[in-house]
Amino acid sequence: MDARPLVQIRDLTKTYERGKERIEVLHHINLDIPHGDFVALMGPSGSGKTTLLNLIGGLDSPTEGDLRVDGVAIDDLDGDALAAWRAETVGFIFQSYNLMPVLTAQKNVELPLLLTDMGAAERARRASVALELVGLGDRARHKPNELSGGQQQRVAIARALVSDPLLLICDEPTGDLDRKTADEVLTLLQQLNREFGKTIVMVTHDPKAADYAKHTVHLDKGTLVDEPTAGTH
Repeated sequence: MDARPLVQIRDLTKTYERGKERIEVLHHINLDIPHGDFVALMGPSGSGKTTLLNLIGGLDSPTEGDLRVDGVAIDDLDGDALAAWRAETVGFIFQSYNLMPVLTAQKNVELPLLLTDMGAAERARRASVALELVGLGDRARHKPNELSGGQQQRVAIARALVSDPLLLICDEPTGDLDRKTADEVLTLLQQLNREFGKTIVMVTHDPKAADYAKHTVHLDKGTLVDEPTAGTH
């Protein structure tokens, strides 16, 4: 694993305003995530883990502090530059699969590439490779309602991979799945990390899911409560 931090977080604080009330969700976070790591973010509801994930993925910006991904201070980017950075650098996987019901698996996976100037033939080739990678090469023409929950999440993972991002951001990726299917999806994420070097940051409330990660980081009331612990799988 490359020792250079892919994600560097220094003294990061995030607050929200609700009327006259100021709510601090994250408090002076310091964290390095090396290239090739697989980190599980855990903590009780309201601990700030999804907020931290959204900040790392460029979906939100910090109130104070410094956050860099691959050396880029993403909170310094304007709207268009930030959107372009996200499209190139980050793949997103959510609890709900967010697939377009009228599109086939192939066309769903191609969606992020529509933001690029890539030609149709290359888009199709990349989507086919991504679907093969997640074990769904034979389901390319199926629509989401013709797939199981686990298969739909695999399509969502293929969609996140199709642009070959540096970083995969996963928010409760197995939250809607039964244990067996969840383990299959987590094994796939682990394979992407170990065999293809993908850096993964995953929010989960499930200790069994966290065991698939290389390290677990615990948040409580917006602060890191201990040093990262190692996974067991």
